[in-house]
Amino acid sequence: MAKRVESPSSINTFKQCPRKYYYQYVAKLPQLPNIHQIRGNIAHSTLEHFYDIDVMQFADENYEVKFKEVIQQLFMHQWNKDYPRLHKLGLGKDQLKFYFEETMLMLMNWVGHFIVDIDKVKVNGTSLPEAFLQLTPIREQKYVSDNYSVQGFIDAIHHLEEEVHIIDYKTNARFDMKEAIRLQLAIYSLLYQEKHGILPSKVGIFFLRHKLKMINVDEELLDLAKREIELIHLHTSATEKIEDYKCNITPLCKWRTGQCDFYGECKPHE
Repeated sequence: MAKRVESPSSINTFKQCPRKYYYQYVAKLPQLPNIHQIRGNIAHSTLEHFYDIDVMQFADENYEVKFKEVIQQLFMHQWNKDYPRLHKLGLGKDQLKFYFEETMLMLMNWVGHFIVDIDKVKVNGTSLPEAFLQLTPIREQKYVSDNYSVQGFIDAIHHLEEEVHIIDYKTNARFDMKEAIRLQLAIYSLLYQEKHGILPSKVGIFFLRHKLKMINVDEELLDLAKREIELIHLHTSATEKIEDYKCNITPLCKWRTGQCDFYGECKPHE
């Protein structure tokens, strides 16, 4: 049986619940869109397009205000663009307003940190356009490894002097490097090394509610990626029988405000 091309998301799904993995990636049952997924896409698109702006008309006296105006305008554009999808979720006006305002606050928090970074670069006499260019990352890059049968989309790759930093954006409420996030960053590091022949120096998450958190890349991190990739391939390339994908019953099956997309099919609590 051929190896399926996995991703950090699919591997973490398997680790969370093999049965959920089966429904999503083997049986390929449809998934319902949700507000967290859609607003996450909106936030990512806003940040991706932020770096396309022309700062040549920004003055030293007003660039902070201009950056904040731009991030709001871009967010409004993306929100309105995706409003048909948001409307289909069936959320009330108050709920949509809450998620709109919460996401706006996240992006304003991010741009506040960006302005601090701009100020640090400009201290040495660098012009605003030059500082903006220095801080502009390579964005939304897809990496695919035939060797490991794994792929991933990297949000931002920064080249800072002699170092390469890989950054992912998340709207998570909690500000911690949980196991699933560490594995995602490990796989990104492995993919980058295979394609470019060098290790990134650091990888991290910009938690949009909080700030950037980075970790160093070392052989231990790469070994984590290789080990987890090998483990999932050993299982998924050997069988596609549903009974070989155990149902892991946890609070993630059903909670106060929602449930797993496959709860009705799986019936874990019956």
